[in-house]
Amino acid sequence: MTGTGLGCNARYSTVAARIVIHRVKLLTAMACIAVAVAGCGRKAESPVADSATAAVAAGQAADTIYVGGDVVTVNDKQPAAEAVAVKDGEILAVGSRAELEAAHKGASTTMVDLAGKALLPAFIDAHGHYINALSVASQAKVYAPPAGPGKDVPSILAAIERFRAEHEVPQGELIQAYGYDDTVMPDGRLLNRDDLDQAFPDNPVIVGHVSMHGAVLNSAALKKYGISAQTETPPGGIIVRKPGTNEPYGLIMEMAYLPVYGNLPKPTREQEAAATRAGQLLYAEAGITLAHEGATHADDLEVIQRAAAAGANIIDVVAYPFMTDLDRIVAANPVSSWGKYDRRLKIGGVKITADGSPQGKTAYFTTPYLTGGPSGEKNWRGEPTMPQDALNQLVKRVYGMNVPMLLHINGDATIDMFLKAYEFARAGDYSRPWNVTTIHTQFLRKDQIPKFVQYRIRPSFYTLHTFYFATAHRNNRGPEQAAYISPMRDAIDAGLRPTNHTDFYVAPLDQMFMLWSAVNRMSREGEVVGPDQRITPLEALKAQTIWAAQQYDEQDRRGSLEPGKIADLVILDRNPLKVEPMSIREIKVLETVKEGRTIYKAK
Repeated sequence: MTGTGLGCNARYSTVAARIVIHRVKLLTAMACIAVAVAGCGRKAESPVADSATAAVAAGQAADTIYVGGDVVTVNDKQPAAEAVAVKDGEILAVGSRAELEAAHKGASTTMVDLAGKALLPAFIDAHGHYINALSVASQAKVYAPPAGPGKDVPSILAAIERFRAEHEVPQGELIQAYGYDDTVMPDGRLLNRDDLDQAFPDNPVIVGHVSMHGAVLNSAALKKYGISAQTETPPGGIIVRKPGTNEPYGLIMEMAYLPVYGNLPKPTREQEAAATRAGQLLYAEAGITLAHEGATHADDLEVIQRAAAAGANIIDVVAYPFMTDLDRIVAANPVSSWGKYDRRLKIGGVKITADGSPQGKTAYFTTPYLTGGPSGEKNWRGEPTMPQDALNQLVKRVYGMNVPMLLHINGDATIDMFLKAYEFARAGDYSRPWNVTTIHTQFLRKDQIPKFVQYRIRPSFYTLHTFYFATAHRNNRGPEQAAYISPMRDAIDAGLRPTNHTDFYVAPLDQMFMLWSAVNRMSREGEVVGPDQRITPLEALKAQTIWAAQQYDEQDRRGSLEPGKIADLVILDRNPLKVEPMSIREIKVLETVKEGRTIYKAK
């Protein structure tokens, strides 16, 4: 079948080429007759003008041609170019300015002068939580510096109070905040229920943990979601208790948090379209034209689908049904409909979460945390979200569905569990390709890499942790293991093509900062974390473009500047391949183009 298809394409291309050549010859002959009629003394038209006329006649005039800057193609066969021509939302041609103007500049072609700026393929979100973008505008941001104001408990409470006052939140209404990072709280003084009760006695308050795997709730919120002294801690969950009592002290994590997370407020139907456009603009501002919804609950998918049906999407969205909601989502969305875009939305595969977060001390390791567990547990190694047998069966089910799989794994013990589950599902038969991406994969051991290569498993790393959480990882796991987090250099050298992600909103949607972190691996404190795992700017760029496109099975559609691919572009004020590596984080997104149309332009 493959040979036949290629033969048909070759014959079609040959016939099409002959038609174009015939038209050009005919136009040339007609031009000669016109010159003869007008008189031999008249000066002939220039070859460039003839070519432009022929191109227009052959339907090859571009809508837009970009010139005058650095064109970074992320295409190894043509690493750089002078110009890019776009037509009908696709890349028409990439090459020299003279060639593209001669072949594709028509009367209505818009010429865009980049004025020395850089043109690249738009960025691709390899992992994040898109659904949260629809609501962050209605939440208080309490990230730790430099991303936010949350340097300590008083700063967090002050930020939430400012939000409450500015938004005139009435008594009794839920207040939400996001980005609480307990790893940087001075002197180990952590946010708790009593802090929130004292500051906000008249409102339920939920402060999302920066890992997105938990939150701190005040008494009103705990009551709202049915968590009390009588609530048993579920397997794979954490409910921190007030010292000396069984009363919940505010922080809940993992499986104890999932029921709360699944019932957080969503936009009303009247708000969905506007919230979608506002949320997607956050991605466009970062140069991203494909957003990842990395743990999609059934109700959230319905919101996303309604917004798509209303024509609200300005970028592409790929949703991965979460393991807890798989039956319900499959019942409403047959697997035969997955993998296909409908109004810029597609269901991409299944998401499984096998452990928690290392900074939240819920990732599962083969050795104990040096600082104990979230509630002071001794000899604490973290816990998987499910036992090995359950993971085996779940992975086998997804393999049987013949769809891509994302699997959240952080600790090295969880990675061991995943590899066993993968082998169980394949039952010795590795002949059928299967698109599997492990999300975070932060504490991948070097001895585990060969199996990733053997089974063609793609790790999606999280190099921003080298900046935000290096100290926490060093304290919790020791210097050697902390230095090896997200080992991109070893993975690439072994032949893997990893992606990189922000896990929004665990970290902001800052693509240049993420690229900077992969290249420099510099901590918040100014220390290089694992210098032997630094990668080149081009490799880091590939992890956010063409390798990310491969993660979505869309390498033939996006991820590089090549003819026939969609014209998803980003213009940066400088070329990240030419600036000093430490300056990469300062590069600004000036414009984002989705299928030939500008969806964001910096003011």
